[in-house]
Amino acid sequence: MTSTPATDTAWEALQTRWQELADLGGIGSLLGWDQSTYLPAGAAAGRSRQQSLLSRLAHARATDAEYGRLLDGAQNRSDLSPAQTRMVAVARKNFEEATRLPADFVAAWSQHGGDSYSAWTTARPDNDFARMVPYLEKSRDFSLQAAAYFPEFSDPMDYFIDQSDEGMTAQQVGDVFSKLREALVPLADAVIGAGPPRTDFLGRHYDSGAQLAFGEAVIRDYGYDFTQGRQDLTHHPFMTRLGGHDVRITTRVKTNDPGEALYSTLHESGHAMYEQGVRDDFLGTPIGGGVSAGVHESQSRLWENQVGRSRAFWAAYFGKFRDAFPEQLADVSEEEMHRAVNTVARSLIRTDADELTYNLHVITRYELERQLLGGTLTVRDLNDAWHAAYQQNLGLRAPSDVNGVLQDVHWYFGSIGGAFQGYTLGNVLSAQFYAAAEAANPGLEGDIARADFSRLHGWLKENVYAPGKLYKPAELVERATGQAMTVEPYLKYLREKYGELYGVS
Repeated sequence: MTSTPATDTAWEALQTRWQELADLGGIGSLLGWDQSTYLPAGAAAGRSRQQSLLSRLAHARATDAEYGRLLDGAQNRSDLSPAQTRMVAVARKNFEEATRLPADFVAAWSQHGGDSYSAWTTARPDNDFARMVPYLEKSRDFSLQAAAYFPEFSDPMDYFIDQSDEGMTAQQVGDVFSKLREALVPLADAVIGAGPPRTDFLGRHYDSGAQLAFGEAVIRDYGYDFTQGRQDLTHHPFMTRLGGHDVRITTRVKTNDPGEALYSTLHESGHAMYEQGVRDDFLGTPIGGGVSAGVHESQSRLWENQVGRSRAFWAAYFGKFRDAFPEQLADVSEEEMHRAVNTVARSLIRTDADELTYNLHVITRYELERQLLGGTLTVRDLNDAWHAAYQQNLGLRAPSDVNGVLQDVHWYFGSIGGAFQGYTLGNVLSAQFYAAAEAANPGLEGDIARADFSRLHGWLKENVYAPGKLYKPAELVERATGQAMTVEPYLKYLREKYGELYGVS
C-alpha cells in the first residue's frame, strides 16, 4: 500500500458522494438547530414533515446501488493512503448499516422524532408525562425494531452503544460504572459531610447579556473560532455542525445563577473546538468529525471542569468577572468563587450536577434504558421508576416529573438506548487526556492562570481533534495517552481536587 492519495475519477466520484451526504447531514442539522432556537411554535408540524423528507432523501442517497459499487471498487484497491483506506472502511460500515434499515422505516422514525420533540417542549412545562407515554412507547418500539435489523448484537443496548462509542459493549460500560460507583459514593458522602461552601452570592441578579458576553470572551481565549460558529439560546444546550466550517453552540441563561450560562458555554465550546480542529482535508468525508460520543464528551468536560472549575481558571478570570458584575461580587473573594463553583450536593438535575455526583445521574438513566429495552420496565411506569432510582442512588425525590423523567431531551428525540453512557466515558477520558497533555507540556496550570491556552489547545488539536475518525476510539485514546482507557487518572484528579478543597481523603 502506498501513502500517495488516489486521485482518479472513481475516487473523485466517491469524494463527491461523501460531500453530498455531509451536506445533506448539515441541512438536517440546520433544520434541527432552527427547531431548537428560533422556530415559531406554530411551525412545528411543518418542520417535522421537512425533516422526514430530508431523512428519506439522505437515506436513499446513502444506500443506492451506485454508491455500493463505488465502495466495492474502492475496497479492492491497493493504492489508497492509510487515511483513504480508513475513509472507505468507515463508509462501508455506514453503508451496510444504512442498507439494513428500510427507507420507509427511517422516514417514519425521523418524523416521529420531530413530533416527539415538539410534544416534549410543551409537556415538560405542563408536568404532563402522560402526554409523552405514547411517544415514548413508539420510540422504544422504533429502537427495538432498529436493533433487530442487526442480529449480531444479542443485546439491543450493545447495538446502540456501538453506534455512538464504537467497540464498547454494555458489559464494558457496566464495569466502568461499577468501579466509579464504588469509589465516588464514599468520596461524595465525605465531601458533603464536610459542609457546603458559601454560595449566597450566586443567587443574586446577573444581567443575561453580560453573562453571555463574559462566557463568549472566555471561549475566544480557549480557541473557539467565532468566524466559523456562533452562540444562541435554547432549552437544552448543544453543539452542532451545519457545514465544514460552520460549528455552532447554544446555551441557556438564568439571571439568578451565572454558572448556568457560563458552564454551558464552556461545555459546548469543548465540543465545538473538537469539530473545528478536525483536519480540513478530512471534512466532507466519512472521517471528518469526532470519533465517538465518549471522546467528544471528554472535550466538553475537560474545558468545562478540568479547566473552567480549576483554581488557575479563577485566578485568571475572577477579576474580569467581578468587573462585569461589580455590585453582585463586591463582597466575594476569588477563593470563595472557586469553592462555590465546586460545590458538591445531591441534586435532581443532571446538567447542574457537580463532578462527584454527576455520574450517578448518568448511571440512573443508563440502567433505566437497559430496563426499557430489556422489557423489564414499561414506559407507563418509567416516571415512578425514575423517582425510585433517584431515591436509591441520590437520596432525593423530584416534586414532579418536570425535574424527573421529563428533564432530559434525549429520549424525546424518538430513540431510546445508548444516549447517556458517553457522558461518563467522557468524564473518565477527560482526565486521561488532560494528564497526557500535562505530561507533554509541564506547567499547564500556570498557563491557565495567565489565560494562555495555546499549549493545551495545541496538544489536543494535534492528538485528539485533527485525526477525526482516522483511528477507532480505543486506538485514538491509546495513541494520545499511551494506554487504554482507565478510570485511575479521573479518580486521582477528583480525590486530589476535592481533598484539597474540603479537607477529606
